[in-house]
Amino acid sequence: MEELKRGSANSTPLTPLTFLERAATVYGDCISVIYNSMSYTWCQTHERCLKMASSIVSLGIQRGRVVSVMAPNVPAMYELQFAVPMAGYVLNNINTRLDSRTVSVILRHSESKLVFVDFQLLGIVLEAISLFSPKFQPPLVILIERDEKGLVSMAGIHDTYEAMVRKGASGFKWLSPENEWEPMTLNYTSGTTSSPKGVVHSHRSIFVITFDSLINWSVPKQPVYLWTLPMFHSNGWSYTWGMAAVGGTNVCLRKFDARVVYESIYRYNVTHMCGAPVILNMLANYPGARPLKSPIQFLTGGAPPPAAVVLRTESLGFSVTHGYGLTEVAGVVVSCAWKSKWNAFPATERARLKARQGVRTLGVTAADVVDPESGKSVKRDGSTMGEIVLRGACLMLGYLKNPEATSKCMRGDGWLYTGDVGVMHPDGYLEIKDRSKDIIISGGENVSSVEVESVLYSNPAVNEAAVVARPDDYWGETPCAFLSLKEGVSPKPPAENEMIEFCRTKLPHYMVPRTVVFMSELPKTATGKVQKFTLRDIAYKMGSMASASRL
Repeated sequence: MEELKRGSANSTPLTPLTFLERAATVYGDCISVIYNSMSYTWCQTHERCLKMASSIVSLGIQRGRVVSVMAPNVPAMYELQFAVPMAGYVLNNINTRLDSRTVSVILRHSESKLVFVDFQLLGIVLEAISLFSPKFQPPLVILIERDEKGLVSMAGIHDTYEAMVRKGASGFKWLSPENEWEPMTLNYTSGTTSSPKGVVHSHRSIFVITFDSLINWSVPKQPVYLWTLPMFHSNGWSYTWGMAAVGGTNVCLRKFDARVVYESIYRYNVTHMCGAPVILNMLANYPGARPLKSPIQFLTGGAPPPAAVVLRTESLGFSVTHGYGLTEVAGVVVSCAWKSKWNAFPATERARLKARQGVRTLGVTAADVVDPESGKSVKRDGSTMGEIVLRGACLMLGYLKNPEATSKCMRGDGWLYTGDVGVMHPDGYLEIKDRSKDIIISGGENVSSVEVESVLYSNPAVNEAAVVARPDDYWGETPCAFLSLKEGVSPKPPAENEMIEFCRTKLPHYMVPRTVVFMSELPKTATGKVQKFTLRDIAYKMGSMASASRL
């Protein structure tokens, strides 16, 4: 077979951008995007993306440079996931909850040449640009606004989104990547500081993860997808492009509101949703929640969902699938593949099994839990902890301008070291126990904050729970629990000693929180993750005090 070889016909670069063109052909008259009273078909979305790509190219920005977007889940945000890379640029979605200082760091580090910004976030972006030193060329600013009349004259704005769509050429021939390793997206990891970690993905990795995500979740043709997951979070776990592949309907929401979510579910006959476990918690605890008319597939990830939360949510009709991923792999790469025999188990056992992360998806070559020092696999006993490692085609190219962090994460042994601590069960399913920085070492014993949180969530009075380390002169560290309680807890809210005693009945003594802090709401990132670094700061400042606290 020596005469058979790679050629131009069989080596076209892989890119998910081709999904949009196919959607316009196959699902042209079907609804692609819904937002309030407005809707588009797939033909219209395809044309709008081509026009926008044409207008971006006309600005004369060098191909391969970074174009940023800071917007909530509105139609323009969805379109730009296609239009920016179709114009030959690297798409950079910015977290909408970041302050101007951090946004400024990202814009300078990425050397962004163009920023699309929603009208509600314009002040943050303009302030971020004002922090530039003279040596940095500020990016052009494009305003995303539904009523854009007269706004182009505002200081600092180059143009408006809709004006650029109108000026673009509908027959524009979009720019296919020269090779599939060409960078396509740039996303900054949570907790960006003055030394940001910008994750760069290629067209190839995004193509693979998009296909993989559809297959793993068994997404059918033409689902109705409600955007409760921020699109800026790993490009919506790659379902931005995935919905085009299957001709789905994207129901856009500017912000998460449980009442609006339930209204949208019934109005549009939603079939699929994604979100962090906190979203499940909010849906389950919404006072007006009632059983769904038909099941909704809900994919959750970002943190292990407590079994009690899974149980409550599924009782309403949500079919919960738990997955694991990170920005460095662009989506879900480990999921709890369900076995039919588990259906016969009691509801509490099914919920416990669903809280495990599971096994690698088809697009990942391998996933394991290893000793971070030796690199050897840990025992498959469900208790020996190690670091979760991955390898496969959906891994990032690396961190932008940070070869040291890249080599630390992607080592010479061929694994991506995630920094997540987990165990491998005898059946080959892995389970996250914590981030390595969140493990609490008390008296020489490793305490998994996730396990303690799961117990706290089983208390009927608890709405949210997070556990971090608190300094202790004798034990080194002890677990400190931060809780928010459900509204209307009767006959009265539990006291600190009652919560501690509750944990004593369900946990080994060394894992029981020594301190309980009650808060009205736990601090969170824009993706719904609890900001444990904030809670750790509070616990550290508390020192070794043992009295109850209420914030």
